[in-house]
Amino acid sequence: MSSQTADTPPPAAQKPAKAKSVHTTQPRDGQQVFDENCERCHNAPQSFSPSISGTVVKHMRVRANLSKEDEQALMRFFNP
Repeated sequence: MSSQTADTPPPAAQKPAKAKSVHTTQPRDGQQVFDENCERCHNAPQSFSPSISGTVVKHMRVRANLSKEDEQALMRFFNP
């Protein structure tokens, strides 16, 4: 015998509502990324053209094992 009514689904069929994930973190600061990862070997350049900085950042991202977010932060730092 079951104590459930026809209107109540069995417990296994009831799914808890999922909380929505909200991404609220601020984008990384390029100066901070540079200071933490690049400064030990490099001085900050006075200026970079966007094409050169893109090439340098992509190359060094692989060598320094930086995240895509760090790459984007560095691009904003080099090309304000």
